[in-house]
Amino acid sequence: MFALALVMLALMITLILLGLNIAITMTVVGFVGIILAKDFSTAIAVLRQIPANNATMYTLTVIPLFVLMGNAVFQSGISDGLFEATNKWLSRMPGNLACATVFACAVFGAVCGSTIATTATIGTAAYPKMKEAGYKDTLIAGSIASGGGLGILIPPSTTMIIYGVATENSIGKLFAAGALPGILCCIVIIIQIIIMIKANPTLAPGGEKCSWIERLKSLKSLIYIVVLFLAVLGGMFSGFVTVNEAAALGAVISIIMMAMKGKLNWKNLKSITADAIKTSGMCYFCMVGAAILGSFLTLTRMPAALSGVVANLNVSRYVILAVIFLIYGILGCIMNATPMVLLTMPVFYPIITYLGFDSIWFGVFIVLIVNLGGITPPVGLNCYVLAGTVKELPLATIFRGSLPFCISILLTIIIITIFPQIATWLPSLLY
Repeated sequence: MFALALVMLALMITLILLGLNIAITMTVVGFVGIILAKDFSTAIAVLRQIPANNATMYTLTVIPLFVLMGNAVFQSGISDGLFEATNKWLSRMPGNLACATVFACAVFGAVCGSTIATTATIGTAAYPKMKEAGYKDTLIAGSIASGGGLGILIPPSTTMIIYGVATENSIGKLFAAGALPGILCCIVIIIQIIIMIKANPTLAPGGEKCSWIERLKSLKSLIYIVVLFLAVLGGMFSGFVTVNEAAALGAVISIIMMAMKGKLNWKNLKSITADAIKTSGMCYFCMVGAAILGSFLTLTRMPAALSGVVANLNVSRYVILAVIFLIYGILGCIMNATPMVLLTMPVFYPIITYLGFDSIWFGVFIVLIVNLGGITPPVGLNCYVLAGTVKELPLATIFRGSLPFCISILLTIIIITIFPQIATWLPSLLY
């Protein structure tokens, strides 16, 4: 059985590398594997049961709602005021526009939950300002692409929802766990920008210093962000609303904000709804495929066998964690977040829990690795989004500017591994 599981996983990886759809590949490999491991009638029963169970899971309603909220926030255009306000408050820092870009990404991510929307929205607002001020293209690209990844680390986060559903962990706890590591990652990236500019002053010119009056006046442009933040995250963490209710509330408020900003029309409404349906459908299909593949692996007892192998290894659990990190790092270079998480959880999650790592902490660990994959070639999603949004930036320049910021994300991963309380303290306090 174990040999069968290895053969089928090798076949699946080969098909994915050949360019086949990941969700379809997981479904077909899992279905055929069940036939070989058990019989055809069992495979049909699994195929009949799993899609119906996934389609009726109440927890999954947060995905289309949060995606709809993020799309509506993107269309409303509230990012311009956010970027201007952060720029004024950070005006005395070296490379203030680049630092403001990263901080704006962090704030926008707190009301969005999507790395795509965060990168595109803040990139659109930040690029003209930084280019006009004389910033180097590589620093512009690196600050936007690395900052955009904060959109799925700071709650709400679509990737954390996927992880929570796949591993049956509390989505509320995962959201709480991502807050402090998200802030930490933001600070580390800003520190790296300052160090880079100090080492090479040609990367960015000196900024214009703003008075306190200008800073205070800029706060009024943050009213939309603050209202949405308090309604969604404040309501969720206070216990006033559930995660699903917070997602619905955020979607309604964000659409109202579109109307208040004069952006609510049939074209925009159709666009944000269609994108929410498309993204949610992709997530659901990947979940169905992963569940069928997981059923096959469970039949072969591969996860239990791997846990037994790990138990007999005379090495530190952190060595095994480092190996898992390397595997995720390689996968992050060739596939996006959702399929990567769903593909690997049936194999790695039992090992992680057996080793005694906190499952909520591991969710944050995974999201940080996903962020790393978002700025590394050949499938760096943030880089492709930025190239599509800012046509003046060549993709090669974007990757070249983004790669140095892998240091910031790696440093954040190391810090939360040494001090896991950074991720686990807030969930234990709130729940």
